[in-house]
Amino acid sequence: MKRLPCLLTIVLPIIPLLLAITACSKKSNTTSIPAIMNTTNDTGKKYLALGDSYTIGQSVAENERFPAQTISLLRAQNISIKDPQYIAVTGWTTANLISAINSQNPQGTFDLVTLLIGVNDQYQGVDTATYRTRFTQLLNKAVELAGAKASHVFVLSIPDYSVTPFVPQPDKARVRREFDWFNAINKHVTLQNNIAYVDITPSTRQGETNQTLIANDGLHPSGLEYKKWAETLAPLVKQALQ
Repeated sequence: MKRLPCLLTIVLPIIPLLLAITACSKKSNTTSIPAIMNTTNDTGKKYLALGDSYTIGQSVAENERFPAQTISLLRAQNISIKDPQYIAVTGWTTANLISAINSQNPQGTFDLVTLLIGVNDQYQGVDTATYRTRFTQLLNKAVELAGAKASHVFVLSIPDYSVTPFVPQPDKARVRREFDWFNAINKHVTLQNNIAYVDITPSTRQGETNQTLIANDGLHPSGLEYKKWAETLAPLVKQALQ
């Protein structure tokens, strides 16, 4: 399979990576937000959110993250659900997420598991064959954490950050093309396993003409963009949980 080049500069919405980290040898940022955040609501269904900066909501308030906005919508419809638990850190690749899940070993069965991972694989030049292998491993683990209930697992596509100021104009077409490759892989693997796939990528590409969808860091999604994801995800989750 083709090995993607490392960036030199560098159906719905999105965007993860930390703007301050621009080198191709970018490392995970594990200092600002704990990988797992325990619930503060002790009753209701359990939700585990797996991913990277798009899941942990880099550059937005905690209540603006897409998992937080999703459960707010569910609670408004009288679904009892705990605050999300997160295994997600800015800068993580599929390999980092696999390692974190293995080391943290979350206990119990989760009623809902979301998985959004791959932007940093693309950014760091991970080849597509390796991404496919690691993503498949993560998807299988997500199903296991959901008590072997594939219908309680939801995969979100990778946002396209090529529309942000972070990517110079000459590189935008290439970066967009690479995300099409990576998303074709995660979509195929997800649907092959009869798991729900939420395509937020087209929504995130609207950030090219609507700057309110991009956070103040010029790279990640804003709370408004995350709201669009939540509004798409919540009805699907509600149907699965009922």
